Amino acid sequence: MACDIVIAARSVKFIQSFVNIGLVPDSGGTWTLPRLAGQARALGMALTGQPLSAEQAEAWGLIWRCVDDDQLVAETNALAEKFAGGATRGLAETKRLIRDAWRLEFEQALDAERYAQRALGRSADYAEGVDAFTHKRAPRFVGR
Repeated sequence: MACDIVIAARSVKFIQSFVNIGLVPDSGGTWTLPRLAGQARALGMALTGQPLSAEQAEAWGLIWRCVDDDQLVAETNALAEKFAGGATRGLAETKRLIRDAWRLEFEQALDAERYAQRALGRSADYAEGVDAFTHKRAPRFVGR
């Protein structure tokens, strides 16, 4: 659950089993889980140790997608290829802004977006993206 995007095979189960050995969730589980699932669901998972199916994890917003087991490798490879060919500065700024938004007021988040848009709007990748859109072709981003 600490990844940017999680795709899980349908057969996967998510479990907070620490309660079964007298411990608390670790690796940031007490911070991440309630933010993803809400306090009631986080407490339910952490206090009962009951497994959660990948389909339910998707429905709760814990993961991005649940796919058939035989499609997992193809789906993750396709996503990796998409990111590898993407506008890396824009992707990085999007991740930063979304993560930072937890601690910002709405107006501050709008300011952060404005500054990022201004900087990215001067980038070679933005110019390439607009040109590719205009000429109805796939963009060739270079990370600048």
